Order: sequence, then structure tokens, then C-alpha cells
Amino acid sequence: MNSESLKDKIPPHNQEAEQACLGALLLDPDSLASVVRFIRPDDFYLPAHNQIFSAVIALHEKGQKADIITITEEMRLAGTLDRAGGPGYIASLTSMTPSAANVEYYARIIQEMSTRRSLIRLSSEVSLLAFDQTTETGLILDQIQAKIFEITQNRRTASYHSIKELIPDTITVIEQLSNNPNAFTGIPSGLSDLDAMTSGFQNSEFIVIGARPSVGKTALALSFTSHIAINCKIPAAFFSLEMSERALMNRIISAEAMVPGERIRTGRLRSSDLNDLMDAAGRIYEAPLYIVDMPNMKLLELRTMARRLVLERGIKILFVDYITLVTHENAELPRWEQISAISRSLKSLARELDIPIVALSQLKREAEGKQPNLADVRESGSIEQDADLILFLHRDREINKTQDQRSEQIETELIVAKQRNGPIGKTNVWFKPSYAKFVNMERYDR
Repeated sequence: MNSESLKDKIPPHNQEAEQACLGALLLDPDSLASVVRFIRPDDFYLPAHNQIFSAVIALHEKGQKADIITITEEMRLAGTLDRAGGPGYIASLTSMTPSAANVEYYARIIQEMSTRRSLIRLSSEVSLLAFDQTTETGLILDQIQAKIFEITQNRRTASYHSIKELIPDTITVIEQLSNNPNAFTGIPSGLSDLDAMTSGFQNSEFIVIGARPSVGKTALALSFTSHIAINCKIPAAFFSLEMSERALMNRIISAEAMVPGERIRTGRLRSSDLNDLMDAAGRIYEAPLYIVDMPNMKLLELRTMARRLVLERGIKILFVDYITLVTHENAELPRWEQISAISRSLKSLARELDIPIVALSQLKREAEGKQPNLADVRESGSIEQDADLILFLHRDREINKTQDQRSEQIETELIVAKQRNGPIGKTNVWFKPSYAKFVNMERYDR
């Protein structure tokens, strides 16, 4: 076997960088703070170096600094000294390193090699999974996506800042909040009273919007989406399992241009409508909004597409319309078990991607004619349990009968029924039926 083919069989690593990194830590124990931002013990290729680095961290956790004497004693007590080459090898590490000045550079090299080894292991796993005829293809793709995302996340580095650095930024944020009450910590919904209660949609949260049919779940979600992507320029994704992308675009452009949707559908547009629609189209065109139109979307497909949008487009919030239309891979499970699994999966996905995920949900028939509560969430109590924030839309059907559906605005209750990290309560908003749009009440109060 020639040297080139032998080299191809050895996993990527850099022995000199590992030795230099460990030697630098022994010369300057305080440099550990820079190193742990990039690597962990498992990132070292040689087992001896893994054990030495583990001992350095163990000493640090005890409040002691690592040097030749302390590290030798620590490893002797742990029974790993001889396996790491003994005191002689540990002492030789310092002679291999001229100084600790480049320790961060050495750590980055170790991280790079570790990432490459992870990719090689993953490729082997992918090959085995692909040949396994008993595993569904969609499940294989989901596992691969999750592992790639994990490798990507592991490359992210932690950091620290001194109080002197943090104070100016903190004061600036406080001043901005004081000058602009709408500058919330999360992603703003565009409905000021709701944002005042929630401080916006928070990262890692699973949010549910529930209502009976024809009350406006999709219209509310699109109102949120349009404000976030068009007005705030925050990348957002809308997964539509019920309406086509063409129908969604008609709604979005109708609401943005304030041209009644009926006139758009029938083509009976006024001369001023076309100008308004063109102006709105220009604003929408620049918005970082991504629509996924896929009826009967499977859970694994949703997770895969969500990861792709986060990695490729940097989306900051995701809407799903709606949760009970997502299909589970195991169709033989009872429906309530499927919904429970989907709910838990969306919650874990929100935490994995560190973005808010907003899912729409139908309410039970028993919720008709009364103010909804948490027990009215349809199909599964798991949604109620998993959600960090639950919003309900409610309008009295009897009051609706006395109001012309073509009226300019209809008063609607927006109820915060559950909020894990904030207050619950309700606020009133206007529903503009001609444009399928929800707006702040004070803005359009007559």
C-alpha cells in the first residue's frame, strides 16, 4: 500500500497542533478560557491528548491551575497517567511549544480536524442507513439533517464580555425601549396590545393560535407574517397546508394594498386599485418572506424544510397553517397520538433552531358560542401542554349576525390563554373582512 492510499485511510487530524495546544495550556493555564470556546476533550484525535485535556479541565473545575506537576498528579489519581505517555511525555509537551501566544490558532485547527472526522463518520452512517431497506427514506433524511445541524451548532463558539463592554449596550437598549415602546425583546407581531403582554414572539417558543372555523386564524397569522417580513424586514417562513401559494399571495397583497380581496378575485378593479397594488407589490417584493405550499406535508418533511430555511435563508420565525393537517409517518397510530407527537416535535424543533414556531389549530365544536379555554384545543391535550404561548380568537356569532360581513371592521377578542413566561389576559382588535387583515383597535377606532 503506497503512502497516498495509507494517508487516505487515516482520519484527519493534526498531531502537532494538539501537542502545541496542550503545551500552551501547561505554559499558560489562564489560556484555557480561550481554548474551551472552540474545543472539547472529544475533539482531540489521540486518546492520550484527550485524557490530558480532560485532566486540565478537571483541575480548572477544582479551582487549580494546570502545570506539569499538578497535571501529573491529577492523572495519576485518575489512573490515566501511564495511558497518556507518563510524566516524561507530559513534560515534553512544553518543549514542543515556543509560547502560548498562538493557543487559539491551535484550538481552531483541532476543531477543524474534529469537524472533518464527524463528517466522515456521518457519511459512513448515511451509507449504512441507505442500504437499510427497513428504514423509511423520509426518516433517514430527517436523521441526516439533524446530525448535520448538530455538527454546525457544535462549531459555534461561546464568548464573554466585561461589564465595561456590556453597560453601554445595556443602557442603549433601555433608552431605545424608553423612546420606542414598540421595541420589544422578541419579534413584534404588529398588534401593540398583544406585544405589550408578550414582548413579542420569543426565540425557542412554540406558539399556538386557536379558533373556530371562519373566525380568522389564517388571516391573523398572515397579518403577523406580513408585519414581520414586510415592515420589519425580519426573515419569516409560512408553511401553508390548506391554501395555495397563489391564494396566500392574493391575501397578502390585498391586505398590504388595502384593496378588497373580492375586487382582486373578480378583476373588477378601480383605476386607483392598480396603482395601490403595484406599490404594495414593490414593498412585498423586497420582503424576506418564504412560502412553502405543500398539502399533506409529513412531519419529517416539515422539519427538513425548516432546518434548510434557517441555514440557507436565516429565517427567524416560522408559521404552520395548520397543525392538524401535518401528517405523521406512522399512519397506524391513533390520531391523538399522532398530534401529540407532532406537537412535541414542533416544540423541540423550536428549541433546536432557536426560533419561534407558530402553529394554527382548530378548536373543538364545544367552543362554539362561548369564550374558548385551554380544554377546547382540538385533537390532543399535548398541544396545550407543549405550547409556551396560546392565543385564541373569539367573536360572538350572535353579534356577527347583527353586523354586515361587508362592514369596514369587526371587533374581535384576542385572548392570551397561556403564557409560560408572562401574564395572561385579552385585548380587542379590529378584523377588516374586506382585506382579511387584523389591525390595532386604536389605530382604526372611529
